[in-house]
Amino acid sequence: MQTRKKYIFLTFLASWLLLFLFGGDQLRRFSLFSGKRAEARRNWPRWTDRSLLKSFADPEELQRDGDPSLLSPRERRAAWLSAYRSSRCRMETCFDFSRCEKHGFKVFTYPQERGQPISETYSKILSSLERSRYHTANPEEACLFILSIDTLDRDHLSGQYVRDVDEKIRGFPLWNGGRNHLIFNLYSGTWPDYAGDLGFDIGQAILAKASFDTESFRPGFDISIPLFSKEHPQRGGDRGWLYQDSVPPKKKYLLVFKGKRYLTGIGSGTRNALHHIHNGKDIISLTTCKHGKDWEKHKDTRCDKDNIDYERFDYQELLHNSTFCIVPRGRRLGSFRFLEALQAACIPVLLSDGWELPFAEAIDWGKAAIVGSERLLLQIPSAARCIHPERVLAFQQQTQFLWDAYFSSVDKIVHTTLEIIKDRLSPHRSRSRFLWNTLPGGLLVLPDFSTHLGDFPFYYLQHGYSPSKKFTAFIRAASQAGSLSQPILRLIQAVSGSQYCAQIVVLWSCEKPPPPSGKWPQTTVPLTIIQGRRQLSDRFFPFEAIQTDAVLSLDEDTSLSTSEVDFAFLVWRSFPERIVGFPTQSHFWDPEQGRWGYTSRWTNELSIVLTAAAFYHRYYHSLFTEYLPAGLRELVDRLAACEDILMNVLVAAVTKLPPIKVTQRKQHKEAAAQQAECRDGAEGSPSAPLPAPAKVKGTAGSRRFSQRQGCLNQLADWFGYMPLVSSQLRLDPILFKDQVSVLRKKYPSLEKP
Repeated sequence: MQTRKKYIFLTFLASWLLLFLFGGDQLRRFSLFSGKRAEARRNWPRWTDRSLLKSFADPEELQRDGDPSLLSPRERRAAWLSAYRSSRCRMETCFDFSRCEKHGFKVFTYPQERGQPISETYSKILSSLERSRYHTANPEEACLFILSIDTLDRDHLSGQYVRDVDEKIRGFPLWNGGRNHLIFNLYSGTWPDYAGDLGFDIGQAILAKASFDTESFRPGFDISIPLFSKEHPQRGGDRGWLYQDSVPPKKKYLLVFKGKRYLTGIGSGTRNALHHIHNGKDIISLTTCKHGKDWEKHKDTRCDKDNIDYERFDYQELLHNSTFCIVPRGRRLGSFRFLEALQAACIPVLLSDGWELPFAEAIDWGKAAIVGSERLLLQIPSAARCIHPERVLAFQQQTQFLWDAYFSSVDKIVHTTLEIIKDRLSPHRSRSRFLWNTLPGGLLVLPDFSTHLGDFPFYYLQHGYSPSKKFTAFIRAASQAGSLSQPILRLIQAVSGSQYCAQIVVLWSCEKPPPPSGKWPQTTVPLTIIQGRRQLSDRFFPFEAIQTDAVLSLDEDTSLSTSEVDFAFLVWRSFPERIVGFPTQSHFWDPEQGRWGYTSRWTNELSIVLTAAAFYHRYYHSLFTEYLPAGLRELVDRLAACEDILMNVLVAAVTKLPPIKVTQRKQHKEAAAQQAECRDGAEGSPSAPLPAPAKVKGTAGSRRFSQRQGCLNQLADWFGYMPLVSSQLRLDPILFKDQVSVLRKKYPSLEKP
């Protein structure tokens, strides 16, 4: 037994000696040695060792990417934590909700100090805030505060860098450690690491920042915004390049990139490797190192050839003719090309690890962009080829929707930021991600109106809902006399005779009280009288008396038959998101005057349906009153001939669709402004006579026409573009004016003179 143990021990000892003599070099590489463990992890795989793995990049190029002078993500996070003590802020801990209870969500912008420098971009942001429906000039009413100090560019090498911000904001009595403040920033940090340090303590303020790193982003508190240039339009903005209802042809290129290549420093690794996927056929990846003051000092062997190839292609042409666009990180995580790709319907392929995407709290980027990894660049071409054409088209359509809804102007970027913050204040009445990511978008869906999709006019087809089968007739009465005129009596009788009429609501817009109930005609439906404020914008106020989805807006002198009302309502139920009505007008561009023109002539085109006789969804009353700023409603009341144009512009801006004209038995004659008729409290005596008809036609009529044309141009200026859409469509009943028996026609009375 002792001999056996002796042989086993000698054999074990001999094995260790042989292993040490012949395999000692390999043994020293094992992670057994704790002193080498961390180094082994950092050095594996050995990219420069071709015996282990074939290298697709120059060894010098890959070694530059690991520049030891650059901060690691953990080090950048530590720097952020040391700079901002309130790094763990949430709405519940760093925001005072009580400031928003009394006056609602109001935004106050600090007054600008004399001589204080401000960039063009920040001036646009402040202007957008002041144009917002939430803006207030009284800080006591405010729920949210915006600094007048330009904090967009916090690169201390920039000429727009504002110094001593800490000292300035501490002197503001409303600062309160940044509580309930919103700070905008586009550029942070500087060479070489471009860290997220803003150079001042933001305290408990919400940060709306471009190129936000997920390590420093505070979820549910901060907001990531897109990086946009100083040329980005204040309002309106250019439309997307993929036109509505058009199926794009198969494009020439699958995947493209054209941009700068950084030779050293942060962001150089990804862009230096892009040339590996270039095949010169359907994948075009062009870079240039010819930028910066000392590019020649750092240029490598590829620079000269890259610069020549770079000039052979036009950037805009590549955007137009490619399905996918690579959006790599620059010095910072975000880049201008992200918005450029969205507008061009070129599906963004994002190569920016750790980037918190813009408005990701609300927007589902998985439906509009491909989020790649910088380390898996070589897999991008094959991944793009595997996407089915139907999904490609869905991606392209979503890029156009997102561009138009949230990114095409500074106004929309700022207002989206405000709406996201407002949703946080009342989570039970906030917009769902479905509403944010479906037409017409979160900005145009008011959660205060309803949280049920079936109450809005946009989602009936998608969810199988249908509008209510009844309508409310809403008549604006502005007669001079206290008694009822014959036209309104006939109108009430005709409308109440409709099988689809649920109720009639009369808005009495005169100073004299309405006639007693005994003077009104007897109807088979409820008749409600509402005393108005004698303002034209009142006709689109969301009165609680209106309970049906459909509203039939009428003037008291409108002449309609029951058959016309019935047919128009059935048409509206098929198009509940549009205005459907009888009298129409149109707009046109006058190149000689350089302005928009307005005409009431009967032509083949129409773009406006007058609300003197029109169906629309009651939700537009809420949009008109609550979404539009008070300044536009004041414009309507001041011009006294603009309310129906504004309603048409609003609906067209929301739906991107024209109104629909239906058959009318008699030609509508637009009367003089009814505001002038109801003037007993404003001018003259209660019994002041009306002007002669000829004088109305010659003076009041021309003045009204001039006001409407001026209104149209002011609205186009406010929206930043002309929202109205022209159409040549008119819907008639089946067999309308066909040479067949009257018994076969559903609405024979429409053909009677």
